[in-house]
Amino acid sequence: MIKHGVSGEHRSVVSVPEEILPDVQQQLKFFLCWESGRTGLSLLLLFIGFFLGRFHLQKPVTKDATTNPSLILNAATMPKYKEILDRAVAWGKTLGDEDDSVSKTVDKMFVEFGCEILKIVPGRVSTEVDARLSFDKEGQIARALRIIDMYKDAGVSKDRVLIKLSSTWEGIQAAEVLEKEHGVHCNLTLLFSMAQAIACAEANVTLISPFVGRILDWHLANDKSKTSYEPSEDPGVVSVTKIYNYYKKHGYKTVVMGASFRNTGEVTALAGCDLLTISPKLLAELEKSEAAVPAALSMEKAKAIEDLPKVEMNEKVFRWMLNEDQMATDKLSEGIRKFAVDQVKMDKMVQEMLKA
Repeated sequence: MIKHGVSGEHRSVVSVPEEILPDVQQQLKFFLCWESGRTGLSLLLLFIGFFLGRFHLQKPVTKDATTNPSLILNAATMPKYKEILDRAVAWGKTLGDEDDSVSKTVDKMFVEFGCEILKIVPGRVSTEVDARLSFDKEGQIARALRIIDMYKDAGVSKDRVLIKLSSTWEGIQAAEVLEKEHGVHCNLTLLFSMAQAIACAEANVTLISPFVGRILDWHLANDKSKTSYEPSEDPGVVSVTKIYNYYKKHGYKTVVMGASFRNTGEVTALAGCDLLTISPKLLAELEKSEAAVPAALSMEKAKAIEDLPKVEMNEKVFRWMLNEDQMATDKLSEGIRKFAVDQVKMDKMVQEMLKA
């Protein structure tokens, strides 16, 4: 039983049946959402797939969903999702020898998964653009619009889709064009620094996903004098807190969605953030706790901060700030490389299927 609230006031309660917990851990991501300025906690279950048909809750709490290349690759290799992959490949075979047929088919596979997810969630699904285009602004725009067109052909409005892009300068500029000129909402991922966050806010992107746990990982790996941090001193928590406060202080509308948590202390230390994503393992730990979860972040606290000047962001400032942040530089490039590896694996898998 999950019980959360502020000073024992309004509580949200959700039960996860023990007998299906292993499946839940395999197939779902859980999102916790603290609404700024309000007491209590509302739980949003974000399906990485529509996969768990036998998972039920007493009341509808599912709202949005997210995917990435690694998750889709994993799902595509599972026999029970073969039908989705087969549909995408069958569509791809109609392209014949058309240029870029493999990448188009892979995008179609992402869209097929997304369409199935949207049958059970009332909100939006995030679909990621090929990480190998992370430094190609025009390439990312073209690929994003192709994905949106595929959703449109499937009867899905662009308002129900978030395009995921890497938080490179080129990715952020691509997102600005997509949001402003095409009305396409974007989710900027692999975000590890204030430079990336400020550039995203200036570009008016819909949502950012700063990675709390991966920031902690880097600091623990590079500072052998530390084996752990108190939640309030955790580098990832500190980073997201600064981003949240900067956004609220200066009136930005971009949603801050903390991600990649390593422990429950990080989660509770960021209570009050627009959105937080947590793993089933950490959710299970929170489930056992009867402690109240007071809001650590709030609009009021952010507005009251005096020494938080606005940064005039441009490409030169962005690249210099990112260059000076070794952690962010390392983790951004590492994340892009890892997603690219999985994208190559999907390309090869689909290429073989198209030949069959």
